[in-house]
Amino acid sequence: MAIQRMDNVGIVVGDLEAAIAFFRELGMELEGQAQIEGAWADRTVGLDGIRCEIAMMRTPDGHSRLELAKYQTPAAIDAGPRNPPHNTLGMHRVMFAVDDIEDVVARLRTHGAELVGELAQYEDSYRLCYLRGPEGIIVALAEQLS
Repeated sequence: MAIQRMDNVGIVVGDLEAAIAFFRELGMELEGQAQIEGAWADRTVGLDGIRCEIAMMRTPDGHSRLELAKYQTPAAIDAGPRNPPHNTLGMHRVMFAVDDIEDVVARLRTHGAELVGELAQYEDSYRLCYLRGPEGIIVALAEQLS
């Protein structure tokens, strides 16, 4: 049997509340928060003595989720340069379809988001941009045109 669905994308953050606020501003809903620790968690992620707080964010349609995790122990580590370019190996982005890209960009800027490049148009189909959000997360936005 093949997979059933993609359940969520996990992102480790340093400031959980700021990340929650950013993704709420984007339009995601906080589904719940929990403290994760114990032998089962250690075995699952391959670390000893983990304790982290997670927040599960859900898209309005209920089909997609982001799991934001803030590690208390062991402390999170920085994997490389703070704001690596998008073509860094292993570096990806999370893309969201939006109704009004300019409005979303303006609202996310109040949470510290910055454009990676610029707002661009692909033919007569889409307006697109990449933003760097909390913890350097690259968020892509796409507004479908007619």
